[in-house]
Amino acid sequence: MKEVKVGLIGLGFMGSTHFRIYKDLPNVSIVALADVDPVKLTGDVSKVIGNIGGGDNSIPLDMTGIATYTDAFEMIANTDADIIDICVPTPFHSQYLLAALKAGKNVFCEKPLCRNLEQLAEIRNAVKAANGRFFNTGMCVRAWPEYDTAKNIIDSGAVGEVKSALFRRLSPSVDGNAWQNWFMNEEMSGGAALDLHLHDTDFVCHMFGRPQAVSSFGVRGVTSDNGIDHIMTAYDFGNGKLITAEGGWCAPGNVPFEMSFQIVCEKATVKLDGAGFHVYWNDGKIETPDTGDASLPTGWHRELKYFTDCVRDNATPDRWQTPDSIFDSLTVVMAEIESATTKKTVEVKYV
Repeated sequence: MKEVKVGLIGLGFMGSTHFRIYKDLPNVSIVALADVDPVKLTGDVSKVIGNIGGGDNSIPLDMTGIATYTDAFEMIANTDADIIDICVPTPFHSQYLLAALKAGKNVFCEKPLCRNLEQLAEIRNAVKAANGRFFNTGMCVRAWPEYDTAKNIIDSGAVGEVKSALFRRLSPSVDGNAWQNWFMNEEMSGGAALDLHLHDTDFVCHMFGRPQAVSSFGVRGVTSDNGIDHIMTAYDFGNGKLITAEGGWCAPGNVPFEMSFQIVCEKATVKLDGAGFHVYWNDGKIETPDTGDASLPTGWHRELKYFTDCVRDNATPDRWQTPDSIFDSLTVVMAEIESATTKKTVEVKYV
């Protein structure tokens, strides 16, 4: 079986998470790695901090056989990698993504895809022009076992029509958790609205389609310089359903991370919370759905295995996402930021 070669850019929380996943995947190898920090290029990620999951960063990464670079453009130009995986701060995504596509590489880019709609337009054009090259982004919640299973349950019609849905993503503060504390710089990260809440915006779009308008409320400057640190949004699909999502990183560092949802339907409620993942039927029965392959326990594992499989098999990746669907959800979250800023309902203008 053909080996898929990966060139990884960035070895922070997500980069080190991707590194470990690739190392465990059969017939996948990391052949090149770029990071501006020469200490990380030795495999030392002891100072890397995350807000959920990940691995034990006190254990050095095995860099055997991996070519290392402090300049990612140099890596892209010189590596024979099949995939360039981009795990750097958001403002730098587009420059490496565009260079990798131009070099004829398949690209996996972490979320958020980019910082603004101008960069999005440039990326859209580059992706469409990249004949025969595949492109995916790290919208991992689409592939997260409980979320993916919930969507399959809803789509099956077994629980009837959705009446209301609430999604929550609440993180402890990430102040001090990253290179140059970039999460707390609103100009770089887009605040919790873009960096954190985007996951649920994306899943709302994935499950229900394109909202016509959004009404959002947010609070700024609680932990960051002046970014939206907590946001609540109602999505208008023009059908009377109450679809809402909430996200933020205002809590102190000792507060546990929460990702949860409650989807109320005609015949049952599908719910993920601290009690686990269950379907609560109106007749009183409670089920715990099978979420699939336990050897792939997170959306990160599932999305990376799927993408590397697609590259190996030369099969267009479309199981959880298409480029256009990712472009749409980023457009929606930008409308949410506008709504929270102007305190007005904003119509979503899709391209």
